[in-house]
Amino acid sequence: MATTDPLIICEHCDCVYEKVTLAKHQKTLCTRCGGVLQRYNGLTLEQRLALTFTALVLWIFANFFPVMSISLKGLKNSATLWDSVLALSLGPITFIAMVAAIAMIIAPIIQLVLLIWVLSFALARQRAPGFRFSMRWLETLRPWSMLEVCLLGAMVAVIKLAGLLDVLPGIGLFALAILSLMMIRIAGRDIRELWDEL
Repeated sequence: MATTDPLIICEHCDCVYEKVTLAKHQKTLCTRCGGVLQRYNGLTLEQRLALTFTALVLWIFANFFPVMSISLKGLKNSATLWDSVLALSLGPITFIAMVAAIAMIIAPIIQLVLLIWVLSFALARQRAPGFRFSMRWLETLRPWSMLEVCLLGAMVAVIKLAGLLDVLPGIGLFALAILSLMMIRIAGRDIRELWDEL
């Protein structure tokens, strides 16, 4: 029986290629459609797991500490990510509140929990129970996790409100900024190499 381990399939046009070993900053592209086939990762399992635990702590800070505080004439108010979802749900656009909750809060935490689950077993060179399910959900959730869009919206709000009110960026905003970068590094990249390693 022929093995398909050294092969990689372009996810855009289904063209089949042989895998190659990449050096730092290299990536392979599909000759037919130009899609990215492989990227150099450079993270060991231990580093990826450590970054995932760090991202989990940052997720807690981003969700439970104020993103910004505003004050006007002695009145102060602060808002967390949960407060923004709640405010959206009270208006006529409740559906947008649900999408925002999924993109900013739910999808990232599920990604982090699944990564911790898979990587914890991977350190012992074992497949985690439910490995296929976890990997499929990690791939499915990748486009739904939009922390960078949330961060951009928060930054625009801070800049716009700064001309009208006293605005103070909170711990949650800084945690959200770092978390966005970390999620791109650990979960936004191609995770197919875990299939090969395990």
